[in-house]
Amino acid sequence: MTSPRRLLRFDDPDVKGYPLLNSIVVPRPIAWVSSLSADGVGNLAPHSFYTVACADPGVVQFTSIGAKDTLRNVQETGEFVVNVAPRWLLEQVNNSSARFDADTFEAEALDIAMEPSDLVAPLRVADAPASLECRLHSTVDFGSSTVVFGTVVAASVREDVLDGDHPTMEGLQPLSRLGRDEWGLPPEVFRITRPGRPEDIPGRG
Repeated sequence: MTSPRRLLRFDDPDVKGYPLLNSIVVPRPIAWVSSLSADGVGNLAPHSFYTVACADPGVVQFTSIGAKDTLRNVQETGEFVVNVAPRWLLEQVNNSSARFDADTFEAEALDIAMEPSDLVAPLRVADAPASLECRLHSTVDFGSSTVVFGTVVAASVREDVLDGDHPTMEGLQPLSRLGRDEWGLPPEVFRITRPGRPEDIPGRG
């Protein structure tokens, strides 16, 4: 028997929309964004509203909820790096979400190893399995949040993560964010062929 549904209207002041969205739109990949202020101060922070915005040219997007240091840095310098947040760096990813002062580089405070990027000024996380170097494309404001779009100029992937030119899930081991204080571990991987035409669907030929 199907369970009854509860309607939660977002125009109801008793409905907390933000945590509700966080618990329903899951799992969410984590953009562990490294950036640099105009004064040369580094910043490293995780953002869980993150995805691909365009295939060609490659554009990724993440959302800054409020005017955070990452947003200010990207708007000032026009560059950032999205580092894959892997399982083996869970504690460092989580700890970097703390509200450090703007003049404190989280990576230095938390002993997270960084290294030079290839095409942009912000450093990348040395132990991240892959990093996307980006230049700011544009930003769009939505109420309390700002969506940042970045054109990907380079991907840096560790050799031990690659199968040919394909990064494997086993190698990336990406973490994800769920609702409340819940996190997701690397998912189970399976394969299924995508139908090209309706007649390719079994039982419709």
